[in-house]
Amino acid sequence: MLAFLGAIICIIASVHPAGTAAPAATAATADNDSAAAALLPAADKGLGALHGPAEALASAGPRLPGGPPPPPLFSRFVCTPLSAECPATGTGTGPGPEELLALRSAAAQLRRTALEQKERIRMDQETIRELTGKLSRCEGGLRAPAAAAVPPAAGLRAAPRPGTMGHPPAEPPAVRELEEAVRALQDRIDRIEQELPARTNGSAPTAPALARDALHTKMEQLEEQLLSKILTLQKERQAANTDRNQHQHDIEKELSSLQNRVTELEHGPQGYSPPDAFKVTIPVQNNYMYARMKKSLPELYAFTICMWLKSKALGGLGTPFSYSVPSQSNEIVLLEWGTNPLELLINDKVAQLPLSLKDKAWHHVCVAWTTRDGKWSAYQDGEQRGAGENLASWHAIKPQGVIILGQEQDTLGGRFDATQAFVGELAQFNVWDHMLAPAEILALANCTSRLQGNVIQWDDQAVEVFGGASKGSFAACEEGRKA
Repeated sequence: MLAFLGAIICIIASVHPAGTAAPAATAATADNDSAAAALLPAADKGLGALHGPAEALASAGPRLPGGPPPPPLFSRFVCTPLSAECPATGTGTGPGPEELLALRSAAAQLRRTALEQKERIRMDQETIRELTGKLSRCEGGLRAPAAAAVPPAAGLRAAPRPGTMGHPPAEPPAVRELEEAVRALQDRIDRIEQELPARTNGSAPTAPALARDALHTKMEQLEEQLLSKILTLQKERQAANTDRNQHQHDIEKELSSLQNRVTELEHGPQGYSPPDAFKVTIPVQNNYMYARMKKSLPELYAFTICMWLKSKALGGLGTPFSYSVPSQSNEIVLLEWGTNPLELLINDKVAQLPLSLKDKAWHHVCVAWTTRDGKWSAYQDGEQRGAGENLASWHAIKPQGVIILGQEQDTLGGRFDATQAFVGELAQFNVWDHMLAPAEILALANCTSRLQGNVIQWDDQAVEVFGGASKGSFAACEEGRKA
């Protein structure tokens, strides 16, 4: 009977929830009569422990395939083997060898089952930890929807965890919360999908919807009418501008013809025969009297511009001539404005000319320029008065522009400023595509040469006058001597 009790104690030690076995120790001999006295008070938790070798039972358990050998762990109970031959007791004879073998087989089977369950629990714990890590990474994207769809999770976390005696819970709280959040979101999506057809396929729109649609239609009609009115007004304004410009041009031509008729009546018919023996007179400082050259300039890399001038202005000289192109209104300008000195502008670059033309007398003026290093020179009455360089260096004069005499252009051929207008007389406006020699310029000023420009020639048929400007006879040498 005592041998049977020892076997039962070994079975309890092998299937204890801690799943550990006592380390091997040296075999200790004891009498069968004193086996019951082997239970001694334990040092931990107030239970008794059996002291003795348990190596046989520890080595009896099978190892899992591919798994590590179980570590030598210590159990609370130590099995002390007893002798197989037990003396007979008063209740009957002890178990035989077959019974002991069956008990050992049962103990080994129980130990094997315990080890398998422990390994399965360990693998389940690893799987749960891996899934929990993945769910924690997914919680960042689902936390906001889950918080909106799921009631406060305090109740979920406060629920008791299933499983006792060291068994893991059936499902981590994070998994349950995620499932609840996904389920709530799916329910909301289903409700929205069910409500949408009902909203879209309503039997009849409500009264506010009808009023809103009618107001929208009315606004679209008003917008179309407003746009049509705007387009009509724009067309009418363009037509009015065109008519006004044409009317102004007709008035200017009529004024010019009347002025010429008055001149003929006052001085008799114009009897000068050379086409260049005429002058243009601008009697009043305004923004509508000017002369225009019918011919434009080609592309130039150098030029010489000469003309006769007689200023009648009380202040500055004004603008004897200006040349404008579509991309640059100040391509070539000769200008004296207000208290500023006389300036030559090329591509909006400025050079000040030391010339004095305010004595109300005739003067022969020439300006010459070349794109190479921007060199320039200025002549008054055949004498060079100034020179310099770096004036629009390496710039080419652009072609297809407009030449205006007596006004400064702010746009191509227009937008004149009365304060910059020339008042007086001018004649013999000629342009060459190179720099004339100083001797040639002196001969022109002394009337010993009748050299005409090879780009622009002063010709009666090549000059138009507008706004009251007039043409009159002019003899350069005679007028020069009178001056």
